[in-house]
Amino acid sequence: MLQSLAGSSCVRLVEQHRSAWCFALLVLGYLLYLVFGAVVFSSVELPYEDLLRQELGKLKQRFLVEHACLSEQQLEQFLQRVLEASNYGVSVLSNASGNWNWDFTSSLFFASTVLSTTGYGHTVPLSDGGKAFCIIYSVIGIPFTLLFLTAVVQRIIVYVTRRPVLYFHIRWGFSKQIVAIIHAVVLGFITVSCFFFIPAAIFSVLEEDWNFLESFYFCFISLSTIGLGDYVPGEGYNQKFRELYKIGITCYLLLGLIAMLVVLETFCELHELKKFRKLFYVKKDKEEDHVHIMEHDQLSFSSISDQAASMKDDQKANEPFVSSQSPTSNDSSLNN
Repeated sequence: MLQSLAGSSCVRLVEQHRSAWCFALLVLGYLLYLVFGAVVFSSVELPYEDLLRQELGKLKQRFLVEHACLSEQQLEQFLQRVLEASNYGVSVLSNASGNWNWDFTSSLFFASTVLSTTGYGHTVPLSDGGKAFCIIYSVIGIPFTLLFLTAVVQRIIVYVTRRPVLYFHIRWGFSKQIVAIIHAVVLGFITVSCFFFIPAAIFSVLEEDWNFLESFYFCFISLSTIGLGDYVPGEGYNQKFRELYKIGITCYLLLGLIAMLVVLETFCELHELKKFRKLFYVKKDKEEDHVHIMEHDQLSFSSISDQAASMKDDQKANEPFVSSQSPTSNDSSLNN
C-alpha cells in the first residue's frame, strides 16, 4: 500500500515538473554532446598535429644546419613576424603578392561575411580606425541583416511552403501534416542539391587545390555561418576573373543563407517539431497571464476590438486561395 502511494506521488511529481525534467535532460544531453565532440576531435586530430610539429621541427633544424650564418634567434624573430602578418591576411610568398585583401571586391566580400556572422578570419582590419569602424558597422549591420533576412524569409515562405502545402491539402484532400512533412523533406533535398552539391562541384573545378569533399566542406561551413576560414575561395595565385569571382561568391553566400533559413523555418513549422519543442518550454500560468493583462489600464475594450479587427484583416490578406468579395457583388447575388 505504501509502495503504491509512493509510486503514485512520484508520478504526480514528475508530471507536475515535466518541463523542468525535460529541460534538465536537454542540458545534460547538450553537455554530453560537447564532451563527445571534444573526445572525437582530440582523438582524430591530435596525431596529425603531432606529425606536423615533428615535420616542422625537422625542417627548422635542417634549415639552420644549411645556413650556419643564421642564428636560431634570428630565424625565430623572422618566423614570428611572418606568422603575425599571415594572421592579418598578408603573405610574403611571391605567388601571393598580386592578391590584395582590401580592394573593393575583397572588401565587399569581407563586409558580407561580417554582417552574416560567418567571419572567415582570413582578412582582418589592420588599422585602429578600421577596427573601430568594424565594431560600429557590426553593431548596426548585424541587427539590420537579421531584420532583412527575417523579412525576406517571411515573404518567401508564404509562396514556397505555406501555399503549396495548403493547395495539396485543399485541392487533393491529403492530410496537412503528411503533406507538410513530405514538402519539408523535398525542399530540404532541393536546397542541399542546389546550394551544396552543385556549388561543391563547381568549386572543385575552379579551385585547383580543392577536391569535392573540401569544396562541400567549405559550402557547409559557410552556409552554417561557422566560418572557420581554413578554406576561402578566390585566394589562389593568378585567379582568373578574381573580382567577378568574389562578387559571385558574395551573392552565393547571401542566397544560400536565405535558402537555409527558409528550410529551417519550414521544418520549425512542422506540428511534430512544435510539440517536441514545447517539452522544454516553461508552461505559462493562465491565471497570472489573466491578471497581468487586466492590470494594463491602457488596454480598453475599444483598443482590443480594434486590434482584433486589424488582426482579422491581416489574416485574411495573408490567407492563400481566399478571394475577397466586394459588398456590391454580395448584394447582386442576394437580389438574384
